[in-house]
Amino acid sequence: MQTIVFNTSPLIFLSRLGCLKNFVQSQDSHLYLPEAVATEIQAKSDQASFEITQLIDSRLLQVKGISLRGLANYLNQRLGKGEAEAMVLGIELQTDYLILDDAAARREALHLGLTVKGTLAILKTMANLALVNKETLYQQLLQVNFRVKRKIFDDIFRD
Repeated sequence: MQTIVFNTSPLIFLSRLGCLKNFVQSQDSHLYLPEAVATEIQAKSDQASFEITQLIDSRLLQVKGISLRGLANYLNQRLGKGEAEAMVLGIELQTDYLILDDAAARREALHLGLTVKGTLAILKTMANLALVNKETLYQQLLQVNFRVKRKIFDDIFRD
């Protein structure tokens, strides 16, 4: 069984796309988010926050604290608190994947030896399982303000 740690933005984008619950339910994995990510999400009162909170309450997503607070504080000097804690939790849990979109955070996570995937990798997995329609996905991404160049999208979703 895999262990996956999420940062804030992938959870929010997947929710806005209407994909999060299907993804979470389709996984035979332990899905975690650090406390800072849960706090960021629950600070908002929108539909994405509501859905993510429901998944936390149903224990399909698990909130977990971190122990290596010094490392998180060090990373937080250059990155967001949620990103820093997600990386630290990834290290502590020896996660299979860290789900993270921000380019600077991804570089740092790779430097720390973590395996990183982003929202698009999750969506590609879902498209391969026929859980999302890849033909309409690019337009849906634009509608939820997910920024990706068409060429990059096409390269990722090429069969």
